[in-house]
Amino acid sequence: MDDKEKVENALSIADWGSIDGDHHKMWVIDQMVRALTGCTSDTETQEYEDWVADFNNGEEGPNTYEWDTGIAP
Repeated sequence: MDDKEKVENALSIADWGSIDGDHHKMWVIDQMVRALTGCTSDTETQEYEDWVADFNNGEEGPNTYEWDTGIAP
């Protein structure tokens, strides 16, 4: 999958962002990150796993934050 396809997939998911509920909006953000890191509906990529690990690490070390995958609308 090339970068253009990844961006198109992420943007198509963005339409779901108008659904009420923070947990649904978190799902949309997670799905967009997955699309941009090349995940498919069946697999997570190493790039996605690395991105989440980097997100979770903060000023106070590992697990400063916790990535939330949300709830599908």
